[in-house]
Amino acid sequence: MGFSFDLTGRTALVTGASSGLGARFGRILAASGAHVALGARRKDRLETLAAEIGPNAAAIQMDVAREADIIAGFDAAEAASGPVDTVIANAGVDGAGMATTISEEEIEATLAINLKGAILTAREGAKRMIAHKVERGRIVMIASITAFEPSPGLVAYAASKAGVVQAGRTLAREWARHGICVNTVSPGYIRTAINDAWFDTEAGRKQIARFPKRRLMEEQGLDAMILFLCSDAAEFVTGADFVLDDGQTL
Repeated sequence: MGFSFDLTGRTALVTGASSGLGARFGRILAASGAHVALGARRKDRLETLAAEIGPNAAAIQMDVAREADIIAGFDAAEAASGPVDTVIANAGVDGAGMATTISEEEIEATLAINLKGAILTAREGAKRMIAHKVERGRIVMIASITAFEPSPGLVAYAASKAGVVQAGRTLAREWARHGICVNTVSPGYIRTAINDAWFDTEAGRKQIARFPKRRLMEEQGLDAMILFLCSDAAEFVTGADFVLDDGQTL
């Protein structure tokens, strides 16, 4: 029996969709047939992306650090395309700074967006899937290889992403009997707006040179896994973390 990553009939909400990986996820989900709600704080960028994707995309302004915004975002997504059965909790900030110098405010903001925001996004999606008796719910939470690798200068970010991995496993267990599959993806280093300036520095170039393949990943490196985890083919996959890093942690 063959498997298909066709997402026709699904309604997905993607956070952090105004740029980088989130925008990529929105494009590939829509290209695979899903209706996509694009959530982020920068409404102008979302509207540009939604216009590019076409009628299957809606721009929804939301800040995942605020539960009220998340609830309103799901309300808007449902109004546009019906009950959400697929969620990608992707919104994040880098929270860079050495442990002895990073400010308390920066630590709080990083944890609020990367960890609290991911949990609140996942749980609001699950609440609605349960209420609507969705039988094939899919939630994907985006973590990072920094969840496992010591990453000087990224203590708040790394801690937040480690939390996302464990949250994903715990939520998968809580919601297993509701037909909701929850998984996490831990990408390696991909050049995005978050890290672009760093990898143009001498220290950043040295970091790339230490990777086994001496390169950064490209955004499309996550496409197949994202589509799989959001599809019916992932029926028996839940509570798992998938490290996609081009061998960077070897």
